[in-house]
Parts: sequence; C-alpha cells; structure tokens
Amino acid sequence: IRTVHGGVLVQRADMGDPEGTVFKTVTERKPTTEEYEAMQYAWKAVQHIKSNAIVIARPNRVVGVGGGLPSRVDAAKLAVTKAGENAHGASLASDAFFPFADGIEAAAAAGVTAVIQPGGSIRDAEVIEAANRANIAMVFTGTRHFRH
Repeated sequence: IRTVHGGVLVQRADMGDPEGTVFKTVTERKPTTEEYEAMQYAWKAVQHIKSNAIVIARPNRVVGVGGGLPSRVDAAKLAVTKAGENAHGASLASDAFFPFADGIEAAAAAGVTAVIQPGGSIRDAEVIEAANRANIAMVFTGTRHFRH
C-alpha cells in the first residue's frame, strides 16, 4: 500500500511463477541454451526490482540492474552502464513491454544478445524489427512484473 495525493495505491505482490512462464520466440533468431538460461535467471530477478526495471544477466548471475526510473530506456541505459563489458553476450529482462525500440537499441549497442519481456506494446513489431536488425533473440512471456 502506498499513499498518493488524495488516496492510496494498493497492489498485490507479484507471486508469479517464473519457472512456469511460457517463452515464445518472436524474432528470427532463437536464443542459445546459454542465453535461455540467462533469460530465465534475469526473469526471476526482474520481478523483485521497482519498475521500470531492467536486469542484465548471465546464467546464474546478475551483471547489471536499472530500476525505479521514469522511462524504460533510462532503465536499460543504467543497466548496461552497470554491466559494463559484462553486457556483451548477456541476456536482458524487462518487467514490462518495451514501448519503443530505443531500449533494444541501447541493449544492442552494449552487446546484449537476448531479451525477455512480456510483449503487448502497440509497437511490438517495431521492437521486434530492432531486435532482428541487431541479431538479438527475443522472447515474449505475456506476463508483466510491473511493480510500484
């Protein structure tokens, strides 16, 4: 529960089961086994970060986090900055859909090779195309972890 001007915001804790998430590949390239393992790890971690949240991971370790920012691209830029060279070849998870391709472009510039996100933006086609241009494997989950 959080207070806001003139009222309160009530939000249930995200009790989603990341282990039971169905991953749907939406890009031309499918994730490798290592990318898939890193995506699973990042997807588990991102649900615990305040939105807008981005987690960059390798299998069994987080290498960069951007959270609690007003825009998804700012969260992505912070996560890739924190990851540094570890972003190269890593996987990225976003707690909600990418509303624009700019977050994918920031990830690609840092060397991220796979992305997991819920999908559901009216610009999903543009985001997928940006991933295809960068040879990034992308999967949709259909489930958001957006948390205030």
